[in-house]
Amino acid sequence: MIVDQPPTPAPHEAPEDRATFGLSAFDPRPSLMAPSIAPATSAAPQVSVVVPGLNEAESLTELAQRVDQALKGRFSYELIFVDDGSTDDSWGVISRIRAENPVVKGIRLRKNFGKATALTAGFRKARGAVVVTMDADLQDDPADLPSFIAKVEEGLDVVVGWKVNRLDPANRLILSRIFNGTVRAVTGVKLHDMNCGFKAYRREVLRTIPIYGDLFRYIPALAAWQGFRVTEIPVRHHARKYGASRYGLERILRGFFDLLSVMFLTRYSKKPMHLFGLIGLVFAATGVTINAYLTFLWLLGHKIGDRPLLLLGVLMILLGIQFFSMGFIGEFLTFQMQQRHLADDPPVREEFE
Repeated sequence: MIVDQPPTPAPHEAPEDRATFGLSAFDPRPSLMAPSIAPATSAAPQVSVVVPGLNEAESLTELAQRVDQALKGRFSYELIFVDDGSTDDSWGVISRIRAENPVVKGIRLRKNFGKATALTAGFRKARGAVVVTMDADLQDDPADLPSFIAKVEEGLDVVVGWKVNRLDPANRLILSRIFNGTVRAVTGVKLHDMNCGFKAYRREVLRTIPIYGDLFRYIPALAAWQGFRVTEIPVRHHARKYGASRYGLERILRGFFDLLSVMFLTRYSKKPMHLFGLIGLVFAATGVTINAYLTFLWLLGHKIGDRPLLLLGVLMILLGIQFFSMGFIGEFLTFQMQQRHLADDPPVREEFE
């Protein structure tokens, strides 16, 4: 049996509080920017498999069959397809699969909003104690699902797939290695394939970690920062059978900018002065040094009023003051947020009475 299900959100929480704390991305308590996952009940399945997809009609039927083969008779499960604004017959295929198998659920978005929105919609629908995400293109092998679930049952919170023998073009392999090496260096989370869409989560993780923009690929790093236990397991990888990959330069650039966001949020969200104060100190010290040098020249009788260096020195000092001010404002907002959260539950894993 799967244990350690997190408590459901308190029903008395006011809507005003949800709006107020919506900007607090990384609270120790369950984040209100995170998906509002369906409450687990006695009738809830053990596992929820969430599959977002865009124009993957050809692969959905086979995927549903293989997921059923992997889980039926071993775990109670639900399979949630999220149609992210497909222009092919994906929704029709999902509807037909649902008619044949009642554990299949479908969500159709109004248009293509992106994978983060699709995942959030699936997480809101998910009721299982373990939530697994996988891509709809059949490159992930459903036969690996029991291995993910077993790891969560062992006490891990996030399990990431590692495509050891990856069957992708050489350019994608090179870019992936560069990307994952950079992520390991920046986040300190030693995973071989952070970007792998095949992952399993304990429910509590998805109630705590916010998902917006393209930050879904960094959930393991954000979870590790929150104290959750993260691991990886080798998984099988297959060449794409249908459709075409949407992996390109734009996606790489978005991933890089999101990595900068993760670095800032995990390192400085609770101590903004450490970042803005340091930058301000560098600017201010540079400006003071420049102006001290010009003052020395002025004392020696040199004319400095029309020198661009004087403007640069003044500008650097002003920039330093501005960054210090940003740091103080950030610290004030962080303090206010923590004061309002004093009554909330701390991030306790277990305790003895």
